Amino acid sequence: MPEPHESAETSAPERPHTGHGFGRLLVAVYGLLALAATGRSILQITEYFDRAPVPFLLSALAALIYLVATFGLARGDRASVRLATIALVVELAGVLVVGTWSQAQPEAFPEKTVWSHFGQGYGYVPLLLPVLGLWWIRRTSRAAAASDLDASGTDPARSAD
Repeated sequence: MPEPHESAETSAPERPHTGHGFGRLLVAVYGLLALAATGRSILQITEYFDRAPVPFLLSALAALIYLVATFGLARGDRASVRLATIALVVELAGVLVVGTWSQAQPEAFPEKTVWSHFGQGYGYVPLLLPVLGLWWIRRTSRAAAASDLDASGTDPARSAD
């Protein structure tokens, strides 16, 4: 029997969330990558900017995207997950474009960056991480929709009509 001070929300099962379970590992890895990319890009821009300005600015962009993804996945509310999804799609596109560019024109990337050579300097984690992140967002959103359906007993898509 629930305690008198407990609400229905505290006794109900928790709704699936991008920052729980496997999502905690994703958030931790994204946070670590954000820290590493931020530090690296700051050093590259402040000390060696004249060597490769475009690649170093791309590293700073990657760092910003990692920060946004970390925040969005950790918060897990609808708006944050949308923001994280956009960040992950941009990240994947960036890794693919910059990775291809750095392979086709290595002279354009005289110094390694986060996304150059598909994230080779980071163990290809920048290539794998957005795929895992998008998979996790999809998995948790499906589980949340199923949870909402179970809780309400109706199809949320039909109740909007």
